[in-house]
Amino acid sequence: MPDPTPDPHRDARPTLEAVAARAGVSRATASRVVNGGAGVRQPLVDQVRKAVDELGYIPNHAARTLVTRRNGAVAVIIDEPEFRIFSDPFFSRQIRGISRELNAHDAQLVLLLVEGSGDFDRVTRYLAGGHVDGVLAFSLHTDDELPAIIRRFRVPTVYGGRPEHSAPGEDTTQVPYVDCDNRGGAREAVRHLVSLGRRRIAHIAGPRDQTSALDRIDGYHDVLPDAGAELVADGDFTAEGGARAMSDLLDAHPGLDAVFVSNDLMASGALRVLRERGVRVPEDVAVVGFDDMTSVAEASVPPLTTVRQDVEGMGRLMVRLLMERLNSDTGTWPESVITPTELVRRASA
Repeated sequence: MPDPTPDPHRDARPTLEAVAARAGVSRATASRVVNGGAGVRQPLVDQVRKAVDELGYIPNHAARTLVTRRNGAVAVIIDEPEFRIFSDPFFSRQIRGISRELNAHDAQLVLLLVEGSGDFDRVTRYLAGGHVDGVLAFSLHTDDELPAIIRRFRVPTVYGGRPEHSAPGEDTTQVPYVDCDNRGGAREAVRHLVSLGRRRIAHIAGPRDQTSALDRIDGYHDVLPDAGAELVADGDFTAEGGARAMSDLLDAHPGLDAVFVSNDLMASGALRVLRERGVRVPEDVAVVGFDDMTSVAEASVPPLTTVRQDVEGMGRLMVRLLMERLNSDTGTWPESVITPTELVRRASA
């Protein structure tokens, strides 16, 4: 018959004192090693880590925070509706890059979604509580409240995409960001269409309250300065928005022979409309997208020629810039990064 008397030592969690005793060091030394403090000789560090492994000791997060003044967590804030974040492969790629790089730095990702203006109060309270060491924010809009909130609480932040309040060439020491060469990529896309002999080239633009869309519009006009505003149709970075814009362009300009689309999802919608109307691609109308979301571009009919940007790599770069800032002794920010783009040729152009 089993002994009904509980054993107070059975399954007890090992203490920091036990780690110190096993390693033959003081409790203060064991605490500094376990919680990431400095100033401990390597042989003692090795002894403490061996004791931690042997005892299965789990560090106390609150104590670690007191020693390092770090939470070991980074907030990723995306100002987009939930349906977009979980339906657009751009976001999953960027979050994957961020997550992998944070894992490499032993930091936790905290995802904060902003559905509407009411969510800014929740984000404000969270940041004010000091729960994270820094912020990665992307998909910002012109009227975004996030930059002001972040500045108010002085949370170290890196933006994904050039913020609206930062113009090209401006000193970005206070607003570091990672972005691709949106304007240069757009120029390359339109030049490719011109090289194919296309002369009536339209553009399906992204939302004009985002700098990536504005830069791509500018790239289109760099190559085609005489293209009128009537050849630019506004979309919303969704397949449905691309389909609506393509329908409007075909109705207004039945003689167009090419279209540069500001992202691959809108291009997939545009291709669907062209098929439904019996317009051959690329024989009648050539199509070029932007992003190279392979799950979209390679599955399109026909496969989509597009401008590739390294979305996952950009997510990793955002984390590296943030960690460089957090680990800096001088407190200075690293430079913003603009990554190159590349035209990927497939059957649509």
